Amino acid sequence: MPVPATARPGTVVPAATPVALPLGGTRRAVLDLLKRRPGSTAPVLAEALGVTGNAVRQHLDALAEAGLVESRVRAATGPGRPPLGWHLTPAAGPLFPDSHAELSVALLDAIGSELGAEALDRVVAARVAAQESSYRAEMPTGGGLRAQVEALARRRSAEGYEADVLDDDGDLLLVERHCPIGAAARSCAGLCWGELELFRRVLGDDVTVERSAHVLAGDPTCAYRIRLSRPGGEP
Repeated sequence: MPVPATARPGTVVPAATPVALPLGGTRRAVLDLLKRRPGSTAPVLAEALGVTGNAVRQHLDALAEAGLVESRVRAATGPGRPPLGWHLTPAAGPLFPDSHAELSVALLDAIGSELGAEALDRVVAARVAAQESSYRAEMPTGGGLRAQVEALARRRSAEGYEADVLDDDGDLLLVERHCPIGAAARSCAGLCWGELELFRRVLGDDVTVERSAHVLAGDPTCAYRIRLSRPGGEP
C-alpha cells in the first residue's frame, strides 16, 4: 500500500517555534480551557476561571503577544459588535503532552536512514492495518453514520486527540484539538496519510472522508469532513 507522493513519510515539516513566557497559574489555565473550548470569549473564560474580565484580558493579551493565542470574530447573535472568540495557535501545540515523542522520532529516523523510505511505507501500512481491526471492533452496528463518527471520536479522545463531532452544512466534522503524535508526524508525514486512510476504511466505501484542516499545515486543529457518498442515507 504505497503512500502518496504528497505525503511521503520522509517529508519533514518544521515544528512550531517555542515561545519563552511564564505559563503557570491562570495563564496555563487559560490555555487548557481554550484547548477544550476553542472560540471561548473573554467573559466566558473569566467566569470559568473565577477571575475578573480585566484579569483574563491581560492574560490573553500576553499570550497573544507571545503568539500562543489569537482572536477571531464570532458570528453575530444579536445587535451590537460581534464578540471575539479566542483560539490556540499552532505554536501552543508543544505545550501539551506528546506521547513518547523523542523515542518515536528517533525510531522513525532510524528506519528511514537505515532501511529507506519504502520501509517507512510498510511501517505506516502495518500501523493502519492494526488500527483498522481494533477500531472496527468499537463501531456500532446501528444508529447511522453519526453513531459511527461519534464512536470514532470517543476512541480518538481516549488516545489523546481530544476529538469532537460537529455539524456543518449537512456534513459531519470530526475535529481533533490535540495531536499526541505531533512530533512523530512532523518527522514522518505518512502517519497523517495513514490516519486519513484509517478513517476511510473504518467508515466504509459508502462514506466520503476529506481532511479539511491540518495542524501540520498551520491550522489550529485537524478536521475531517464526513458525508455519505450516496444521497438519501441517514446521517
